[in-house]
Order: sequence, then structure tokens, then C-alpha cells
Amino acid sequence: MTEQQRYTVISKRDGYELRRYPAHMLAQVEAPGPFFKAGNRGFGPLFRYISASNISMTAPVLQAPNAPKQHTVSFVMPAGATTVPAPADDSVRTVAVPERRVAARRFSGGSSVKRYQRNAEALRAALARDGLAVDGRVYFARYDPPWKPGFLKRNEALVALG
Repeated sequence: MTEQQRYTVISKRDGYELRRYPAHMLAQVEAPGPFFKAGNRGFGPLFRYISASNISMTAPVLQAPNAPKQHTVSFVMPAGATTVPAPADDSVRTVAVPERRVAARRFSGGSSVKRYQRNAEALRAALARDGLAVDGRVYFARYDPPWKPGFLKRNEALVALG
């Protein structure tokens, strides 16, 4: 079974939950293109990196839109990894992420940019309603392989809190 990134649920709210993520490591690439093409482009170099480095695949795969056609795609390194091998591919970088509070809105369904956008907007609206300040843009987590039926897929819209 694929290891999933650990977190602690702080509280459940109407439309989202507050979580605390421990410090962790990411491997990332910048990928051009619309949402799903960028995700596919980013996956290859990251998968080659973990395969060459003998690092286990974990879930979720993270994707953060930076511009209309530019995304950061990230693999979460296994729990407890404080250092990882240097990537041979210059397009891959590793990043240490400190412990942080995050708001998360979970949703299921197949791959649809509109579904991701609707959930990002709903998360932002719920946080504004509750008076919570965000620290950055909404990003997305995909937990399942592409061949899993859409109604069974776990997806999330997330944003770090200030």
C-alpha cells in the first residue's frame, strides 16, 4: 500500500477541515501547460528521480497553479525523510517544508478542471466566511492513480493558513 502523507486534523468545519502537517520534504518540478498536461509533464521527471534514488512513491501528488499555464508539481517524500539524494536532473529540486496549518476541502470525481476550480473557490469562500487568513494560493492533492474510477478518487483543494 502506498504511504500517505501524515497530518493531524485540528477541527472540522462546514466545507473543510483544519490540519497540521509536520515538517516534510518535497521533490518538485515546474511544468508548463494547462492543468492536466502540466501534471503529466511534471510526473515523469519526479518519478525518474524517486526511482533512481530508491525512494518509495507516496500519496498525494501535489500540484500548485502558478500562472494560467505554469504549475509546480510535487512528490511528497516518505515520512521522516529529512534529507534526500540530490537530483541528477536539473529540473527537479528538493524543498524542506516546515510544519504548518492547512485548510483542506476533500472531493471525489474524475479529472475535470472545473471540478478543481469549483472546490478551490468553495474553500476560499468558506475560509473568508470564517475569517481565516490564507498564506498563498490554493493547491491540489491527487491521491489515486489515473486508472481508478473517478467516483472513487480522492482529491483535495488545500491552502496554507497565515
